[in-house]
This record gives sequence, C-alpha cells and structure tokens, in this order.
Amino acid sequence: MSVDPDDKTPLAIKNTGAKIISYGAPVLPGAMFLLSYKDDVPIVGLPGCVMYSRRTIFDVVLPRLLAKDLITSDELALLGEGGLCLNCPVCTFPNCGLSKG
Repeated sequence: MSVDPDDKTPLAIKNTGAKIISYGAPVLPGAMFLLSYKDDVPIVGLPGCVMYSRRTIFDVVLPRLLAKDLITSDELALLGEGGLCLNCPVCTFPNCGLSKG
C-alpha cells in the first residue's frame, strides 16, 4: 500500500464488508499499515516497506494476529511511544532509543 491516491487496496478491503480498525499506525517503518476484521478474520494492508526493511509494523502485530488476539485502534495508538525503529543492534522495543547501538 502507498499514499498514492490511486491505491485501490483500502477501498477493496472496505468493500469486503470488513470493519476498518486503523488505516495508519504510529510506527516507522510501516505508517501506512491497514488493519481490519471481517468477522473474526484479520485482513491487513501492508505498506511497501515490508519488502525491504528488516523490522516493520507487521513484525509488531503478526504474533498477535497469529494468536487470534484482536487488536484495537487504541492499542495501535499506544505504539506511538517508541514506535520509531532505529535499527538498533539489540532491539529494546518498546523502549526504543535506550540502546547505545
């Protein structure tokens, strides 16, 4: 997905009848992440960065999605503190910036 107005992904997901939880997340890389649910099945729109970045928002939410743990928009908003991946040698998420990396 992209910020390009021609990107059809968000509308296509919405047209499935899925409930959009969040279109955007305060995590970089991955700010253009889209999370929705159709019944209890998660549908995600992934930003282009997941193809080239080591860690993205998808790495943060994937374990919960696999565990079938419903994620709320409020929980995604809480990622705003420390949501910038600094590519530290040792990841200390969510306490980003504490590593001397």
